[in-house]
Amino acid sequence: MAQGKDVREMTEGKQKTWLITGADKGLGFQTARTALERGDNVVVTVLAADGVHDLAADYPDRLRAFHLDARDQARVGTVVARAVEAFGRIDVLVNNAGYGLVALAEATGADKYRPLFEVNFFGLVEITRAVLPIMRKQRSGHVINLSSYAGFIGTPGFGFYAATKFAVEGYSESLSREVKHLGINVTVIEPGGFRSDFAGASLDQNIDTLGEDYAPVAETVADYSARRHGKQPNDPELFGQALCAVADAEEPPFRLPLGRDAHAAILKDIEEVTDELERWKELSFSTHRPL
Repeated sequence: MAQGKDVREMTEGKQKTWLITGADKGLGFQTARTALERGDNVVVTVLAADGVHDLAADYPDRLRAFHLDARDQARVGTVVARAVEAFGRIDVLVNNAGYGLVALAEATGADKYRPLFEVNFFGLVEITRAVLPIMRKQRSGHVINLSSYAGFIGTPGFGFYAATKFAVEGYSESLSREVKHLGINVTVIEPGGFRSDFAGASLDQNIDTLGEDYAPVAETVADYSARRHGKQPNDPELFGQALCAVADAEEPPFRLPLGRDAHAAILKDIEEVTDELERWKELSFSTHRPL
């Protein structure tokens, strides 16, 4: 493929340019591969210090890989600038970088939960802030933020992970209403269980029973990785196809669960919330004072 001006002219037509964080492996890797296979340009961030990516040899003209630790806010601007330098624009930002934490709320110190927020939430915010001026200038773009169905439903042992994803959802919903008139869409993806390494190497497990009081909860979540890893119901190779469909939609959804498990869990939670709202409606209304 031609470089420079020819690439940019093609991008301004049907070809999209993606920036995908945390694309070394897992769902980010699959998304990058799917976008490349269909002819798009892709910029990925990886943890490898040399910026090497396994897909680079197959797509030398349309893939750029740069090292970025999501906690390194000072480097974010450089990576975004180099992405624009390579392909002239950014059409789709996929904030995929992140990891999981299985831990009991009372037993978990700041040394565990603060780094989780730095990667899963603050890192996402900073790269979004760096990309938004480019999308504003283009008057087009799509920010796709990776949440989880844990960003909708809190479960035992996942309080801090869920908190990071709840933060992503609140930020994304407000952002979507700030930038919609500028031609920029925002979508939150809420994956269920995918057969990636999320329940394996990308999951930090920090279970302390704190004695008998938490024994039932600890027993439930302590072997999460062993029970889940390699047995999740969703196929990572289909994840990228779903994100491409979202990126191509004229009116993309704000919230998209991926997987029957995520869809069912969120619907069940909505039903429970609705029932509770109705049950306590009289007390909710009791604070109203007519003007």
